[in-house]
Amino acid sequence: MNKLAKLAMWSLGALLIMATPALAQDGSSISFSGAFGAGLVTIGAAAGIGKLAAAAFESMARQPERAAQIQIAMIIAAALIEGFTFFALVICNGQNPWPGA
Repeated sequence: MNKLAKLAMWSLGALLIMATPALAQDGSSISFSGAFGAGLVTIGAAAGIGKLAAAAFESMARQPERAAQIQIAMIIAAALIEGFTFFALVICNGQNPWPGA
């Protein structure tokens, strides 16, 4: 079984385990769309930073004289990915990032 199928199975299992107590209280239900969105954002950011780091390390190995420039570009790109990730997590949690607006 490949990694994606295992990840999907574990995610579905975790969702079902979390949903059982939440749905048992007074017949009310909660929305998992924010939690699902936050999970997708986190998985996407981790995959993006992983690919970024792998490509940067490969580039540094091929051109050691450019390692400092590649490292600076990698750090800037990783910071942009992290910034977007934090913004998306705030949006997924349903909080207004601009309270005065």
